[in-house]
Amino acid sequence: MPSVKSRPSQNLPDVIAVPRRDLAIEFVNTLAWRGSSPTESLHDFGDVVTWLAANKAMQASASALLHEWFAAHPARAAEVSREAIGLRETIHRLLKSAASSSVPAREDLRDLNLALGNAAPRVSLEPTEGGFGWRIEAKTTAAGVLAPVLWSAADILVGPDSARVRECANDRCLWLFLDDSKNGSRRWCSMQACGNRAKAHRHYLRQKGE
Repeated sequence: MPSVKSRPSQNLPDVIAVPRRDLAIEFVNTLAWRGSSPTESLHDFGDVVTWLAANKAMQASASALLHEWFAAHPARAAEVSREAIGLRETIHRLLKSAASSSVPAREDLRDLNLALGNAAPRVSLEPTEGGFGWRIEAKTTAAGVLAPVLWSAADILVGPDSARVRECANDRCLWLFLDDSKNGSRRWCSMQACGNRAKAHRHYLRQKGE
């Protein structure tokens, strides 16, 4: 993944981020069907900014300003988009190693730490309608814009959620998720999707064997 340390940046008005606990997992799942026909939902950096706003990692006003800035700097937008996707894949590999209880690659830890060092720190709380959010300085760098995603990834890896990371048992899907079931035996990213498909397939095989 290209280093983001020396990239130029443009400071923008502060962002109030109220990221969800599994934000990093939701971010890596923006590439769907990794085991069969990978389907990308982040085609440019505008898609990344829109996704962040939809997941409360950025308020609408900051999203609008970032869309405007990147529209005026298309070459920079393309570069940051590539870096954002690179960070997504780094985080995916790290979380997948947690799901499989395997040792993560040193270069992936290095790249995540580098990005965390270039992301906005969490130093100031701000009241919001639903409680509190983090006031951070928005920057036009991949690490700057993805700061809430990076925090989420680090928090998962160092906290108790590390033992709850799972990979969907559907080998065509392979989405990641946090297993919050009481006995820790959840196998599917969604019972309504992959779980029901597996049940239907097992039923088909039983019927075929009769």
